[in-house]
Amino acid sequence: MVTETEKMKEMRAAMPSVRVFIPFSLGLMLIGWGSMAFLVFNTLPTLGMRWLFFFFGVLAVTGTAMPIVAFLNIRFPGKPPATVSVIVRQSLWIGAYFPALAWLRIGRVLTTGLAVIIAFCMIAIEVALRLRERSQWIPQPDDSGQANG
Repeated sequence: MVTETEKMKEMRAAMPSVRVFIPFSLGLMLIGWGSMAFLVFNTLPTLGMRWLFFFFGVLAVTGTAMPIVAFLNIRFPGKPPATVSVIVRQSLWIGAYFPALAWLRIGRVLTTGLAVIIAFCMIAIEVALRLRERSQWIPQPDDSGQANG
């Protein structure tokens, strides 16, 4: 009989380590933050440069959030365990959130309530996606022939 701690260890072993995301995360951070610093210090805020600012902002915040999201998914595993694509998707949600707030701030329409509503909507979409994945998940059978899930 498999105990609860053994199940947790098996689920954690199936999930990717935080180390898997470090090189990709560092690359995104270097490109994103470096390019944003270049844009801020060396260019005028024309239309094209603003779009580049938001693009590099998404890269920078996504790269910064990725190891944190990977750690949280490993620390608090779900059923099914988070895959690499889930961790990247969740990091992209965070990466898109902060440049969206910057865009709204430039237009002087950002309020605390609006920021909370946008965050709640993004979280609700991610929860719906995870629920869909959970409904399609089929647990792998263990050695005794029973599904461990």
